[in-house]
Amino acid sequence: MKNILLTTLSLIPCASMAQQALINVEQIKEENNKRPNIILMMADDLGYGDVGFTGNPVVKTPNLNKMAEEGVTFANFYTASSVSSPTRGSVLTGRSPFRFGVLAAHTAGLRTGELTVAEVLKKNGYRTGFFGKWHLGGVTPDRNGRTRGYYTPPQEHGFEEVFATESAVPTWNPTLTPATWKGWGGKSEKIKKEWTSSRYFHNGELETENLSGDDSRIIMDRVESFIRAGKDQPFLATVWFHTPHQPVVAGPEYLAMYPDQPEGKKHLYGAITAMDEQIGRLRKLLKDLGKEENTIIFFCSDNGPDDGLFRKGVASAGKLRGHKHQMYEGGIHVPSLMVWKGKLKEGSVCPERVGTVDYLPTILDLLDLPAINDRPIDGVSMVPVLAGKPAPKRTYPLAAGFMRLYDDLETYSLIEGDYKICIPVKRGKLEMYNLKNDPYETTDISTKEPEIFDDLKEKLEAVKKSWLHSRDGGDYEW
Repeated sequence: MKNILLTTLSLIPCASMAQQALINVEQIKEENNKRPNIILMMADDLGYGDVGFTGNPVVKTPNLNKMAEEGVTFANFYTASSVSSPTRGSVLTGRSPFRFGVLAAHTAGLRTGELTVAEVLKKNGYRTGFFGKWHLGGVTPDRNGRTRGYYTPPQEHGFEEVFATESAVPTWNPTLTPATWKGWGGKSEKIKKEWTSSRYFHNGELETENLSGDDSRIIMDRVESFIRAGKDQPFLATVWFHTPHQPVVAGPEYLAMYPDQPEGKKHLYGAITAMDEQIGRLRKLLKDLGKEENTIIFFCSDNGPDDGLFRKGVASAGKLRGHKHQMYEGGIHVPSLMVWKGKLKEGSVCPERVGTVDYLPTILDLLDLPAINDRPIDGVSMVPVLAGKPAPKRTYPLAAGFMRLYDDLETYSLIEGDYKICIPVKRGKLEMYNLKNDPYETTDISTKEPEIFDDLKEKLEAVKKSWLHSRDGGDYEW
């Protein structure tokens, strides 16, 4: 399957970016010697319709909502893939998954030849920590004689302090997976009796302490220790929650918050609320330590809502079409925001197309560090659009990719201006939509506007050639 994407869609009304600046660039330049801390937070399978700041009236996410009120919400934020592992690699490298070869879950590890944001910041005096779901290769070389996705732990990619699992874990009591759990449609579904990926490793050693209760709290305990230990040295904390990936299980106190909801939503919303609570805890910690105004926080999801939970009416992509594993908007258009107290215009909305590939270039720009120029970078800095300038032209499209290696199937999506072409699902055909006129992708217009359709297909093929060159080793030896 192949997937590529370029997009524009404004679900949240706001003024033109050319008319308002959302960041004080001059102030940043004046205070550049303070070297702000960076926190990259990501939820797992969080749909566009399952947080309060994108319009869900039921789920309780007061801390994320407050962040939206105090920072910038990205109305058109896209993941680099419709599945987890490829998106995670794009966050760290600023590159499309088609370049670094992680095209689906559990199929490959992030190559050591890739240059990550952690490696760059570590060389520039930052402490670097990773916490939560890695999903870019094995975190231990000895996993019953094998390692799923190859052994490339966070330590090999610039992270000094590491508390990580290889993959998904239950969101409550992560090491005690039940033999069966309810599939939130009234049916019991069998899952693995031995949830091997639920093992947490702390700096390469198996962790056995403090692993009960809410998984987001378990992760945040380690994040807090990392931040407190750093004193005045700037830090990068990459915090990748497991919530609300299946098995999504909420603890009793969080289930009690949703007495009128079906059982599935009680667990989904309860787990999301528990994660939100820990995000609030993190922000309070920063304030108490006097680090709030010198810390940049990014938040997003890794892709759209889980297929099964979506089909059962439990998880939601809002009005967007589709879900995880699909190149429709619901699979790649996710909730996202950014907070930097005193630097960003509070309660603002950025309507420009941005995404996970843009994190690395943006961070380098904000820190006034040199751009990476020894290899193709698909992302661009978000600073110009936050400063009220027109969106910079991308050398490569904002893109998403997903490939089912064993099915020899590919899906793609490419968006330019108002138009999007995509192979949205496996065994699907190439379709085209006008996202301005049809933001929810109801009508394929590929045969109605053939000249635009053919032009976008040619651009898609050109991008694919560049990506293939990188994937085959054209950027570095590996």
